[in-house]
Amino acid sequence: MVRFKNRYVTVEILSPMVPENKPLSLKSRIFHDTLVEKIQLLHGDFGIAAVKTGLLTKYCNENTRIAIIRSRHGPHRFVTSSLPFITKIGKLDVSLRTLHTGATLKHSFKFIQKHQRSYLDSMWSKLKNEDERKALEAAVMDFTKTDIKINIETIG
Repeated sequence: MVRFKNRYVTVEILSPMVPENKPLSLKSRIFHDTLVEKIQLLHGDFGIAAVKTGLLTKYCNENTRIAIIRSRHGPHRFVTSSLPFITKIGKLDVSLRTLHTGATLKHSFKFIQKHQRSYLDSMWSKLKNEDERKALEAAVMDFTKTDIKINIETIG
């Protein structure tokens, strides 16, 4: 039996059209379809055939603008080389920044937790009252937008 290795690419979605304190209206399916189209355009049939079997958008948070893409080890290079060329997702003008490439989803979530904690600290001073702060913290630290069941408490 053969073991398939995966790579998890953590991406930050930057959009100059939407203010930083407003959430993006972005669905993981639209992001996935845009990525597949760009891989087809840049790497052709070979690239799309290599990537298609293991490509999946695992996590997409509209508040912090972070997404995790799963790809098979090897063809993940097609994915990472296509990310900087994505300039439009749906009707939204964007630029993508690769934050982290990891071998496990657990390590990607650890990285995201650290990254989102720093994001939360930077946004904390801009909020006026305690209710807004609690609402932002709940939205930022929400890991329920994944396609898999993961116990976030065991990551710590």
